[in-house]
Amino acid sequence: MISKYFYDENAYDYHDGGYINLEKAPGEDHPLAVPPILKPDKIENNDIYYTVTAQAGETQILPGDKTKTWGYNGSLLGPAIPFETGKTYHVTLKNELPEVTTFHWHGLNIVGPYEDGGPHAPVMPHGERKITFTVDQPAANIWLHPHPCPNTARQVWNGLAAPVIISDEHEKSLSLPSEWGVNDFPVVLQDRSFHNNQLSYTADYDVDGTLGKYALVNGTTNPYIDVSTPIIRLRFLNGSNRREWWLHFEDQHPFTQIGSDGGLLPDAVELDRIMLTCAERADILVNFSNYKAGQTVTLLTDDHTLLKFRIRSFKPQDIKLPSPLAILDHLDTDDQTPVFKTVMSGMDDQVRLDGKLFDMQRIDTRQQVNQTQIWEVSNTNDMENGMIHPFHIHGCQFQLIDRNGKAIYANEHGWKDTIGVNPNETVRIKVRFTKLGVFMYHCHILEHEDTGMMAQIEIFDPDHPIEYHLLPMDHKM
Repeated sequence: MISKYFYDENAYDYHDGGYINLEKAPGEDHPLAVPPILKPDKIENNDIYYTVTAQAGETQILPGDKTKTWGYNGSLLGPAIPFETGKTYHVTLKNELPEVTTFHWHGLNIVGPYEDGGPHAPVMPHGERKITFTVDQPAANIWLHPHPCPNTARQVWNGLAAPVIISDEHEKSLSLPSEWGVNDFPVVLQDRSFHNNQLSYTADYDVDGTLGKYALVNGTTNPYIDVSTPIIRLRFLNGSNRREWWLHFEDQHPFTQIGSDGGLLPDAVELDRIMLTCAERADILVNFSNYKAGQTVTLLTDDHTLLKFRIRSFKPQDIKLPSPLAILDHLDTDDQTPVFKTVMSGMDDQVRLDGKLFDMQRIDTRQQVNQTQIWEVSNTNDMENGMIHPFHIHGCQFQLIDRNGKAIYANEHGWKDTIGVNPNETVRIKVRFTKLGVFMYHCHILEHEDTGMMAQIEIFDPDHPIEYHLLPMDHKM
């Protein structure tokens, strides 16, 4: 059993002078909102057609007036979008917002920069964009969010985020909990402050990452789940602009992590706490068999009540997890493997990536498609006064090698697309892109990427060069 949070405690975000402690939101406890599964427009053999619309609306979050919010195919957040490995998807992306947005498929191995949905793929107000792709990666919990630099943080704050669930035959064979909203739950973790029940990003803005005083789980304040089966699956996503989540049960009840960003882990990991930096995901199983009907089990973040589990009557159940849980396609490296170094530095408005601010028309580095490279990702912040920077790469999943030459954390042996990098730490990762395109890599504190802590990599095929039309910032806006 692993009974500690990973990362360096002296760099946790609560040491920041602008940190906002969570408070209990006004009002009663509410059943956890469970997003519906998006239904296809049509299905033709292995071709599936979806429409996803970014739109404005109103949502009852706090007692009293409804809150003006944004969402996908609804007023807040969005439906769970199901993908299946081996199938081709035709997605119509519509924008009914009063400003430009993009649709970024965070964690999806997809060509860039237009299908990937970074800042080079704007969808104008009342406009639409059509994309087509075939899913060729393992089962995973990824997500959809806007990426219209420099307005990503504000649009996410307004409500744009949705879980995306990739399934495959191997995962289905494991007999994991799969009754949506009964024993299988998405858990989107965010925080917001309100002003007369309304969101005001300008009022709450912090250049080092905007924090709110109330926790929202799937957009729900003071949420609970009625537990009607002994084992449930929780698909955690840190969808916050800045906040880190330190998750544990009040009574230190253990749980089993079975997956991370890019899918199932090679082997399950037993934990009684886990910390998620921005954009990280964790797929866990919780066994409530030792509790009796009428008891309540409380999930905390630090010492704040986050989610209650109200135990109801259920029949005994057991799940035998195989070992290995999943067979990973390990990325091989040797002494001849190319090494790429990238450095995150600064805080507040002084954040930089490799000493530069983002330029939409500048290619910062290039890597050949299907070639593995070692990336050395460094955070030069001071160990005593610095902060953790979560580092994300578009268009691929990668594998960790070590942290400052030491072993990686127990739950980091699977596919990842986002990693927290401690102050004064270098994390080595193995990176291979299987799709062509121009992709972003950046800090996933949303205000940091909007400030310019972001760069671009071109993935190329030497035999088939492609010329990309990279938009300037002012043209897109």
